[in-house]
Amino acid sequence: MKPLESVRARVGEAIFARVAGDEGPERRDRIHRSVGPRRFGPDSAIVRVHSDASMFVGGMRALLLQSLHPLAMAAVDQHSGYRGDPWGRLQRTSTFLAETTFGTIEDADRAIAIVRAVHQRITGVTPDGRPYAASDPHLLRWVHVAEIDSFLRAHDRYGARPLDDSGRDAYVAEAAHVARALGAVDVPETVAELDEVMDLYRPELRGTPAARQAARFILVHPPVPFVLRGPYALLSAAAVAMMPRWTRVPLRLPWFPLTEATAVRTSGIAVTGAIRWAMGAGAPPR
Repeated sequence: MKPLESVRARVGEAIFARVAGDEGPERRDRIHRSVGPRRFGPDSAIVRVHSDASMFVGGMRALLLQSLHPLAMAAVDQHSGYRGDPWGRLQRTSTFLAETTFGTIEDADRAIAIVRAVHQRITGVTPDGRPYAASDPHLLRWVHVAEIDSFLRAHDRYGARPLDDSGRDAYVAEAAHVARALGAVDVPETVAELDEVMDLYRPELRGTPAARQAARFILVHPPVPFVLRGPYALLSAAAVAMMPRWTRVPLRLPWFPLTEATAVRTSGIAVTGAIRWAMGAGAPPR
């Protein structure tokens, strides 16, 4: 193996290990190599978005945006254990996304059934006395729209092959299947509907102490080895730069419009390109 290819392989394996965990290779083989019909074809919009390095930025933005719903944030804060096992939570989330996007229909439906069963057991009360349930269709829809809005916007900005307007609508429609299967209702199926639903949630959103603590954990005190702090900082800066302006004060996020439009965007392109280069070496055949 040539020296450059050796470096590429090692970096790609290191990134994959962080995202997928010790059982990652086994799960990857099962998800990608299992024989059976898939819900989404290899040329579908959702496969194109979810297989791109821009997901690293989109995922971070999604976590920040989702935290602004007090009920959803309370469920995460009280039940997910993200501070004690952040990599485990990332690995479970990435596995679910992979199973429902790339896996067989049987594997995808099994993953959805497992998550639904977990949601049924998650209930509680927010610090201000409001009850919540992770199975609440209204909360499930918020988590879904915040996620796909983030993934799509990150792909528009940092994706290798951004979608056209019809492709963006197709992505929203394809992602809606998983949200409905999880129990969400009135799920958007076009970008216009996605924007409308996002606006509907705006009056419910605010920055809570738990949300600001989560933002500090993600952006300021991440559980990242020292050698990876530089690339991680570039990814987090790109994610913050894509947050709506109205979210900056509730989450105590900085806002430097000129820097975000120039230096941050350039560095975001560079770091997602580097991840794409490294991960491309180990992409499994379909």
